[in-house]
Amino acid sequence: MPRPKKPASPFRYFNSSPEIIRLVVMMYVRFPLSLRNVEDMLSERGIDICHETVRHWWNRFGPLFAADVRRQRVSRMRGFRQWKWHLDEVYVKVNGELHYLWRAVDQEGEIFESYVTKTRDKKAALRFMKKALKRHGSPKEITTDGLTSYKAAMRKLGNTDKQEVGRWANNRAENSHLPFRR
Repeated sequence: MPRPKKPASPFRYFNSSPEIIRLVVMMYVRFPLSLRNVEDMLSERGIDICHETVRHWWNRFGPLFAADVRRQRVSRMRGFRQWKWHLDEVYVKVNGELHYLWRAVDQEGEIFESYVTKTRDKKAALRFMKKALKRHGSPKEITTDGLTSYKAAMRKLGNTDKQEVGRWANNRAENSHLPFRR
């Protein structure tokens, strides 16, 4: 029986250690430093790299590290008893066609689930909510806008007691759309 293959390390073709690459990317992302400032700070520590290397590593590993941080954060929030979700949908044009982008945002404003459909009905809301519940567990409270599709989907899932609908209660989700629309 063949052994299962381990996923290849993303650092395998780089001469620097993964710890140094992580340090460089996190310094650049975490602090308001330019590429040359990061290069200077590392040269003071005895690490000689070019500012273009910092830029290349940031482009290559930044999304990887961000996904890892997001995944860890969501797994910590799953154990948080007071986890609140805010669900909302917004229409977007993809290749000139109208689609709906459904998003789930937690109480801190972080987007943890998204889903794109062509329709804005009970079936689409149900699929989105099933996907989010399966992947992230059940929250204490789910805040939605007045769309009746949410109410029908909640009734089908048996979560009507967790749903909260209010005029300005869903501002957390509405504000998450602003950078996307911009």
